[in-house]
Amino acid sequence: MNILEKIIAHKQEEVQNRKNLYPIKLLEKSIYYETPVVSMTKYLHRSDKSGIIAEFKRRSPSKGAINPYATVEQVSIGYMQAGASGLSVLTDEHFFGGKSTDLTEARKYNFCPILRKDFIIDEYQIVEAKSIGADTILLIAECLEKDRLQQLAKTAQNLGLEVLMEVHSEAQLDKLCNEVNIVGVNNRNLEDFTVSLDTSLGLADKIPGEFTKISESGISDPNAIITLKEAGFKGFLIGETFMKTPNPAKTCLQFIQQVEGLEKELQSA
Repeated sequence: MNILEKIIAHKQEEVQNRKNLYPIKLLEKSIYYETPVVSMTKYLHRSDKSGIIAEFKRRSPSKGAINPYATVEQVSIGYMQAGASGLSVLTDEHFFGGKSTDLTEARKYNFCPILRKDFIIDEYQIVEAKSIGADTILLIAECLEKDRLQQLAKTAQNLGLEVLMEVHSEAQLDKLCNEVNIVGVNNRNLEDFTVSLDTSLGLADKIPGEFTKISESGISDPNAIITLKEAGFKGFLIGETFMKTPNPAKTCLQFIQQVEGLEKELQSA
């Protein structure tokens, strides 16, 4: 059983437990449930933003602890002040050290699009995402059949949430449906957690033009952003590069400034 299979097996058990503890009717009473969402798609296309979706991530199955003592308030506010286009918040606790309350905390301090980064396999998790303040949910093509992915995407759209579908191969693009807003190419292989930017570059031209394209994982060099933009990507999900440093927000700011400097050099060349 690979890492992804272990995560999904645990997630199935976790979701059932949460259904018993927090029924849907209770989730629907959240103050965030009727709040209009902030469009991640629109923010990714804004010219005054960097396109970077900055992630709050305490640990990972492959790296272990990354930044266990970081605070959501300080990091998320700093990310947005640095010029990030949106936030991604890990809410999986068992494997990534996240919590649903992390996302709610980020929502409390920031008016921006927030992605719930989790392994969504059930409609319950989508209602839960809405109740904790998320604007966008992640659906991973690797662990969902085509019909199931579409069902979950429709549930999200009915709640006003945007959908980011994550792929790792060209074959998974067959699972695309009209309810998807953003296609994310994960450069990390979820079976063995190896990383290569060639995954994004190889799929760039294969993604239909009506979908906003983002590249995820393994982005640590500002030059990579230039290359990915030239390939048509509008967004760049970055977590570890920022979170592994003592001051993630400052690192994010410096990274964005480096990207802006490279873009100015290209314009003046």
